[in-house]
Formats: sequence, C-alpha cells, structure tokens
Amino acid sequence: MRAVNRKKPDWLRVKLPAGRQFRSVRQALARQSLHTVCEEANCPNKTECWSTGTATFMILGDTCTRGCAFCAVKRGNPEGRFDPDEAQRVADAASAMGLEYVVITSVTRDDLPDGGAELFAATIRRIKQLNPTPGVEVLIPDYLGDALDTIIAARPDVIAHNIEVVERLSGEYRHPGFDFDRSLEVLARVNRDGDRILTKSSLMLGLGETDKEIEMAMQKLIDVGVRILVMGQYLSPTRKHVPVLEYIRPEKFDQWAERGREMGFDFVAAGPLVRTSYRAAEAFVEQNKNQTP
Repeated sequence: MRAVNRKKPDWLRVKLPAGRQFRSVRQALARQSLHTVCEEANCPNKTECWSTGTATFMILGDTCTRGCAFCAVKRGNPEGRFDPDEAQRVADAASAMGLEYVVITSVTRDDLPDGGAELFAATIRRIKQLNPTPGVEVLIPDYLGDALDTIIAARPDVIAHNIEVVERLSGEYRHPGFDFDRSLEVLARVNRDGDRILTKSSLMLGLGETDKEIEMAMQKLIDVGVRILVMGQYLSPTRKHVPVLEYIRPEKFDQWAERGREMGFDFVAAGPLVRTSYRAAEAFVEQNKNQTP
C-alpha cells in the first residue's frame, strides 16, 4: 500500500493554543522544568487537554534509547543520567495545577539498570501523598521481572503499556528491542500480580493493517485481561518518519469502538485524534463503575 499523497482530511484539524488555563499549565510545567509527552510526541490533543488543566508528565528525560519508526521523541544515549528530584517536581506541579488525575510516562531507558522503574515508583508515591490524592496512571516501557514488580508495589491506579501496532507490523515499525509477545506478557503480569490495578493498551491505525489483524490484536489484549483500549490515527511527525498509509474515517473508529465493547472491553476510546492518555480520567472512572466490589 502506498503512502497517502494528499492533505490531512478536515477531521484531523486541531485548535490552536488559547486560553488562560492553557497558559497556566504551560507555566507550571516550565517552572518545574518538566517534560510532557504532549510536547515531545507532538500530541494533537495538547490544546484540549491543557485547556482543561490536564497533562501527561514524561519523566526520565527527553531522550529515548530505542526510537521507533513512528515516534517523534528524540533518540540517543543519556549515559545513565537522570534527575532523582524529578519525582518531587512532578508532584509539586500536579499540586500547583490542582490535578485530580495524573498521567506519567517516560522514554525507554535501556542505559539504566532498572530502566528507570524506581523513579516511576518514587513519582507515584509522591503524588499519592498529596491531599486530596489524585488518581495515578502510568504508561510504562516493557518492564518485566523486578522492574515491573517495583511499579506494581507503588500501587498506581492504572498501568498502561502500548502494543502500538498490530502484530505483523510490530517488527517493521517498532525498535528491535520491543517484542509484541513481551508487551502482552507485561500486561498479563500486571493483571496477575497487581490486585485491582487496571490495565490499558493502545493501537495506532493507518499503517497498512487489515481489519482482521486489528481484531486479532484486540482479542489478544482481551485474552491477557486488558479492560481499557485506546485506538487512534497514526500521524507521521516528520517526513523522516514512516508515512501514513491510510486516513481512517471517524465513523470507522466509531465502529471499532462498538466492536471493542462487544468483545468485552469495559472502556474504548477510539477516534482520529485519540491518544493513550486522552480521556484517561474518564476511562478510569467508567471502568471502576464496571468492576464489582
């Protein structure tokens, strides 16, 4: 399939930054010298989220040791450098912004012995000490073993790990350090060992996958216990990145959302501009409604 050779369709247009709340969030992040995935990954929902006082904090710096073909985040070797005070600065920013729900993600840090898991855990603990206590969601790399145990022990409300693309495309577009089955194992382990911690994953569409492959990926997520699914349109960050092969229409995303609910997901967020952290708090609240005490 060839790359699409036309302008983005109208349904992919986003609003320009505006409003007092948007500026307040930007200022709070700047004061604490914090990174957000909203900026580093060129998220199309930054305006909407920041204008409602929400943001996804990206810890462990802005440089990823892997670098996938579709990702806008900078790639390199941080050589073991990180800021141990970052956990407190994230908590301070969350408090200053009055957040009721905090999402934390990171670059992948293969240069660190634990991959940065302890800083994740420290950040979760600091946020949990705030009063009132916000909900905490973490979007983690492919931690297993002690690193994943460290995250689970910190007791976030949601642990997300993204499979990103259908299985056939995983080896083509994700860094060789990633593995589709390993990603499923991360999610399965959280569901096995993380009592009442919710799991979540995300799929990008528009990279040449078939409907059958999408449904197979969804079923594999169901099989390992994932209850929250996010589906969005892949948008190429630059001409150096893998091109978009198809723009999926909004009504097709609506059909996938309905299919996901039929398959057993408790919450499905699907749409052209939907990303992993989009409507995260809503997904958490809705999923909790569906859980038995």
